[in-house]
Amino acid sequence: MERLVECVPNFSEGQNEAVIKEITDAIQRVEGVKLLDADMGGDTNRTVVTIIGSPKAIAEGAFQGIKKASEVIDMRKHTGAHPRMGATDVCPFVPVSGVDMDECVEISKQVAERVGSELGISVFLYENSATKKERRNLATIRSGEYEGMAEKLTSDEWRPDYGPQELNESAGVTAIGAREFLIAYNINLNTTDRTYANEVAYEIRERGRWKREGNIEPFYYKGDIVNFEEGKFPDGNSDFVASSFEELEEYYKKNSGRDLRARYKSLGMDPDNLIGKPVYKDGRFTHVKGIGWVIPEYNRAQISMNLTNFNIAAIHDVYDAAVEECTKRGIAVTGSEIVGLVPYEALRRAAEHYLKKMGKSPGMPVPDLVETAIQSLGLRDVGDFNPEDKVLGMPKQEGELVNRVTYDFVDEVSRDTAAPGGGSVAALAGALGVSLGTMVANLSASKAGFEGHHEELSRIATDGQKIKDMLVKGVDEDTSAFDKVIDAMRMPKDSDTDKETRSKAMQEGYKIATNVPLDTVRSCRDALKLCTDISKIMADEMASDVGSGALMAYAGAKAAAYNVRINLKSIEDKQYCEDTNSKLTELLTECENLNNTVSEKVSETL
Repeated sequence: MERLVECVPNFSEGQNEAVIKEITDAIQRVEGVKLLDADMGGDTNRTVVTIIGSPKAIAEGAFQGIKKASEVIDMRKHTGAHPRMGATDVCPFVPVSGVDMDECVEISKQVAERVGSELGISVFLYENSATKKERRNLATIRSGEYEGMAEKLTSDEWRPDYGPQELNESAGVTAIGAREFLIAYNINLNTTDRTYANEVAYEIRERGRWKREGNIEPFYYKGDIVNFEEGKFPDGNSDFVASSFEELEEYYKKNSGRDLRARYKSLGMDPDNLIGKPVYKDGRFTHVKGIGWVIPEYNRAQISMNLTNFNIAAIHDVYDAAVEECTKRGIAVTGSEIVGLVPYEALRRAAEHYLKKMGKSPGMPVPDLVETAIQSLGLRDVGDFNPEDKVLGMPKQEGELVNRVTYDFVDEVSRDTAAPGGGSVAALAGALGVSLGTMVANLSASKAGFEGHHEELSRIATDGQKIKDMLVKGVDEDTSAFDKVIDAMRMPKDSDTDKETRSKAMQEGYKIATNVPLDTVRSCRDALKLCTDISKIMADEMASDVGSGALMAYAGAKAAAYNVRINLKSIEDKQYCEDTNSKLTELLTECENLNNTVSEKVSETL
């Protein structure tokens, strides 16, 4: 597995493209770093840059970006709608693959040390890298923004983790850390009233809001603030009133499972000195930070959020909650916006959520799932959303053959070359067969009269997509496998040593060329199982599709078996040949029985 780390530095410049280009050029000069995105915001005067690379490369790339930003951005001249405290406001490292959080924490500390010592910039470690519990939250660190940092740095409480205790007036202060994947997510409203955007943001975000009473419907902010009083400690989320903080703490723990003392400390309040202070009501989600703002270029207000762990605060749940809260207040959600990149997994889950709500099967091709999420969340409301540019980790078929148009592929098979040959065609036949079965499952899932089978049909369709993808992958794998035999044949055979080396390579190549079509037979068997399952549920008018799918899958299995057997003839390892033949016979028997079952069912129907 490739070791990859994502880094998402936020630079306090969103209006001058030339300045951002200087920064991204400095980053890209580091070998092994790939620039994925540079999302400039004019009104926020901020650019979110996303880069990815190996741990060593990403550390150097991030440092070079921070260094260049300190040279070309002067915080004394900066204004913008987004809170900020430095030329490089924040620089998080995110594990992507083959790297864990601990390693990202170590990377963040190494970069922070260099930024502090080599660039003379004060650095706070945040999130998983934080040296103090109260520094985990970026908003707490950034409180006071650039204008308040000179004074903030002088206090012992806010002594930076690295760098000087005096403000670098030009570069400001930087937060560096390690975190889970953060989705910068904005929900668009049909209003330019920031108060309304804040009203909903406060309901959704983890921090929550002051508890109010009286005139709180439909706009909660219009009510009277509830404060703690001597002998009266109201719960922020109910009508319960305790006589002491300890009693309230116990009640809160019992009902929410959370630590109330820690909660108020995270708000910058002393739990032992709350008299006269406002009571806080919890927000609907943890791992969500949010405020309301107005973006003139969109002519609307937005609920601007950071989803710091989409596994807990799912993007679709947050969107639905915003719609619900807005509807209560007569506000309309017109769509939403993702700033920077979003993991495919977040959109896949969103698509499944909305497909399920529609009574549809989630067993759809990857592009369809992504498009469903885009449309359901309104991600093209205020700008373009191109999945190729915005979605990280979206599954793709990279093979040369499978990315050809049908006629080109057929032409390639017909040429006077040994590959692609029967193995690739067998895999394609199986893929087409399982696709027909999957199609029937998807069509049936939302068909009247099939409500009782929805879960089973969704399972069949989802499994079908996985089998299809494996078989499509096999189209190119079969050709690549035989290439190893060809490469071995071309090896020198001048000496006895050459001949022995060549012979071993050829034997290994033939085994690889045998295993690939054997896997195709297995996948075709799975495709036939799927067609058998759907044949028990299908509507009569879909019987021909299910029968055709089973026949294609069976043809794929038989064709792949021919390729297994012809390669076995060239293999000298008798035990391997015996074991493989045994497996193949068993698989083909199973395939034949499954195909017969489907064929009988289809014949009864037609």
